[in-house]
Amino acid sequence: MNGITIVGGVYHESCIWPEWNQIVGSGGRAAAAISGHVERVRLCSYIKPELNDLFQPSAAVYGFQFEPSIGKQGISFEYVHCLSTPIVHPAPELIQMNSPIQVSDEVVLRFGMLEGTAVVTAGRCVYDPQSPLSPERFAANGSQATHLAIVANRTEVSSLSGKSDPIDGARVLLNEGAEVVVVKSGPAGAFVIVPEEVIHIPAYKTNQVWTIGSGDVFAAVFAATWGVHKESAIVAAKFASLAVAAYADTMALPTPPKENLSKQYFTEANTVPGRVYLAGPFFNLGQRWLIDETRNALRAFSLDPFSPVHHVGRGPAESVAPADLAALHECDRMFAILDGLDSGTLFEVGYARSRGLPVYALAQAVAPEDLKMVKGSGCLVFDDFVTAVYHTAWRS
Repeated sequence: MNGITIVGGVYHESCIWPEWNQIVGSGGRAAAAISGHVERVRLCSYIKPELNDLFQPSAAVYGFQFEPSIGKQGISFEYVHCLSTPIVHPAPELIQMNSPIQVSDEVVLRFGMLEGTAVVTAGRCVYDPQSPLSPERFAANGSQATHLAIVANRTEVSSLSGKSDPIDGARVLLNEGAEVVVVKSGPAGAFVIVPEEVIHIPAYKTNQVWTIGSGDVFAAVFAATWGVHKESAIVAAKFASLAVAAYADTMALPTPPKENLSKQYFTEANTVPGRVYLAGPFFNLGQRWLIDETRNALRAFSLDPFSPVHHVGRGPAESVAPADLAALHECDRMFAILDGLDSGTLFEVGYARSRGLPVYALAQAVAPEDLKMVKGSGCLVFDDFVTAVYHTAWRS
């Protein structure tokens, strides 16, 4: 029987939009993700007794074995949306550490954990450090693996290696004993680095975009494919990227079987640089917060947002309107916030469409009748903030 042991956190997660309230964490999500890909899945994690009673039914539903180690605290992550920085309870500096979990198996997926560490002995191990600020080196706690793959994001690779460029950092980790390093790069996909070459693995466009835990799904599917089924790292990373697309589009686990995903068509995603006109009202705290949140999200995708309130400010119509419209001529797309049906925003949308600019609109509480001209003129309208941001970055 082929099998894998996963060691990682089981935490409470909540999100305001879209609404999400689950006990899952990196370990729980990874075990659920590959429960249909591997015959035996064992999950080891810290957990408080009361959370254990709530989590065990999930293990039964997905068909994996859960071996809890009693933890001192329950840990929760609270998101506003799935691109936001979560609030962690208790605060990281107040989290009490537990004794290390000892894990031994032929194949192991090890995640970094906030409340402790896992000492691993494995034939093949995939290590995802899960800490952008102070990731632990794999062997620092005495862990050993005959074949080691490190799957980490760009910040973690740079922190582990001391190199600002993650590809250079990956080569440092290869010299230190890793057999392969996979650098997860969000909407840019991933990079597989082995001694001989660097291979880019694309991300894929989806109709909806749910990103909480997408890195966990990637690491889990990579571990099942490379570790258990002994496919090449390149094949494993390609399958993992497709699995992430399926998860992002549906929020559903386990991920589809490989044969289904290989037949499913996803378009490769490419972030298109450019200047984005950010249209929306900013006349109260909630409106201004959303403008700032959107501006920051677009910047995180290396886009250059023009925001009227930031770049022009308030003032009389005869000075504000010409400055805003002049800036619109310098942009190649628009992100429009339509809730409230602000007259200035609607004018800007119409002006943008008259110039042929693509418009990506967020409308969470607007009646269909009020969107008739917006949709009829070719604007793409979304009711989810993160999905709207991604499609703007892709220039779908």
